[in-house]
Amino acid sequence: MAKTNRITVAAPVVELDGDEMARIVWRAVKETLILPYLDVELEYFDLGIENRDATGDRVTVDAAHAVGRRGAGVKCPTITPDEARVEEFGLKAMYRSPNLTIRGILGGVLFREPVVVPGLPRPVPGWTEPVVIARHACGDRATELRVPGEGTLTLAFTPKDGAEPVELEVYDFPGPGVALATYDLDASVRDFARTAFRYGLERGCPVHLSTKNVSLKKYDGRCKALFQEVYDAEFQADFERAGLVYEHCGADAMAREVFKRPGGFVWACRSHDADVFSGIVAQGFGSPGLMTSVLLTADGRTLLAEAGHGTVTRHYRQYQQGGAAATDPVGSLFAWTRALAHRGALDGTPEVTAFARTLEQTCVETVEGGQMTRDLAQLTGPDRSWLTTEQFLAAVDENLGRKRAASV
Repeated sequence: MAKTNRITVAAPVVELDGDEMARIVWRAVKETLILPYLDVELEYFDLGIENRDATGDRVTVDAAHAVGRRGAGVKCPTITPDEARVEEFGLKAMYRSPNLTIRGILGGVLFREPVVVPGLPRPVPGWTEPVVIARHACGDRATELRVPGEGTLTLAFTPKDGAEPVELEVYDFPGPGVALATYDLDASVRDFARTAFRYGLERGCPVHLSTKNVSLKKYDGRCKALFQEVYDAEFQADFERAGLVYEHCGADAMAREVFKRPGGFVWACRSHDADVFSGIVAQGFGSPGLMTSVLLTADGRTLLAEAGHGTVTRHYRQYQQGGAAATDPVGSLFAWTRALAHRGALDGTPEVTAFARTLEQTCVETVEGGQMTRDLAQLTGPDRSWLTTEQFLAAVDENLGRKRAASV
């Protein structure tokens, strides 16, 4: 039910719906904590696997362009089908990840950050501040090949300016195997660097870049050099004034070093490293359900927020069998708040941004006060009582109502 005195959101937010349990939780968050408090137009796209199949995945492309046009979007986790999913849903094709399609259109950098709840036990107790993983959204694109048999693999480049072609022998295959060629652009890496440095400045956090430049001297070495170039020319003075630092180290060294620090920094990673390290960070802070995921373009104008977990298939199967929804909705809630805060900043409507920040604070305080869903309750002990998804959202709603009433 809509509350009185709803806050008006000046421009639309693009909503990208998703799959399975995440879709159920998504709707509950929206109906309990977003629409009752905000008068907001949602430009809706259904990225559920059935609709993506019905549209030949055109809906994903249309949704990405809508986010770019509006500047603010919020996305529910979606299925990336494998062979089993193709058979399960009777799909016409094994569609690529919607996130890959969207990132390819929007570009930018993906920031994955945990929600820190004071007092909640975490597997890495020394992490008291967020470890923010910055993933290059467009970097390290690849073309793969299944090598059928004996033969020579070469890598060739033909310049368009008429210069001599370059051809390198990669490997002389004695039999069947596989091959992979990856690529990146200087301009894209520079944007990656600018976005990471700007994010660090805005958050008051140092920035660390990790690469495999020792073994990939040209590929990752170029990334290291471009980051340093951008830092020296555009950000060093601002970082020094703010008392912040930037440094590069090897990926293996950084993976060890991160456990010695309390957090509170941006860790810029090559694309595949970021996928691995963000999973480690999620577990280190307690749960993938506490991870946020924000795609931010280099110019800072366009933001797409998403819960940092998957579609929670196991919970969905239990839900289909009549079980109560007990999935942690914190990640989905924070996806909405991050998108709304950005919408407020774009439109010059601080009341929208303030509402988003208040809702985030209320959510954290609700968990800190002992009201939480099952996966978080298990962090505190095997016998800890827990709330269903709906009960938890109702508790946040009640606490939010009291907070807003007290501020009037």
